[in-house]
Amino acid sequence: MKHPSNRQFFAYWDQKRGEARAPDRSDFKPDGFRQLLGDVFVLACDEATRHPFRVAGTRLSALLGRDLKGQNFPELFDREGRREIEDIIAAVTEDMLPAVAGITAASDEGVAHLELLLLPFNQRAHVPLSLTGLLAPFEDGHSRLRDFKLTSWRYIHPPTERLVPRTLRKLKLARGLMVYEGLR
Repeated sequence: MKHPSNRQFFAYWDQKRGEARAPDRSDFKPDGFRQLLGDVFVLACDEATRHPFRVAGTRLSALLGRDLKGQNFPELFDREGRREIEDIIAAVTEDMLPAVAGITAASDEGVAHLELLLLPFNQRAHVPLSLTGLLAPFEDGHSRLRDFKLTSWRYIHPPTERLVPRTLRKLKLARGLMVYEGLR
């Protein structure tokens, strides 16, 4: 992650999830990221309704020049990028993998560069599926953004296992190719 707002939001999300794959939505309190609220959003994860905004921050709405509540998130993207962003949203919600993406958008002032962070919430029975995210511009002075294009994206994988210090010491002393049984 390059944008400081995304790093801060991810750190809050990571702290709230603890050892779980994702935090519960009810554990997310705006007091923990108050200065970021203008850039934060929540999407309903329903393919039939095409992932509408449930909540969108005021700075985000101002950046796009309209109220975003109820509008479909993939519709922000150009035609080629819509399917790709829908696939990313599916991986975030179904596989519970955070994702970060680089985005460019057209504006009246030229091309804007942004960073998108998508974070899953824990799935619970009888609770609508949703995810949260933050869209942060790298430069100020842009308005009425449109035609979003994905320039890069990756999933943020949680570590599958933590190496104990003894194992790390053994690996540091190893020279050449060594096979250690039982490190799984």
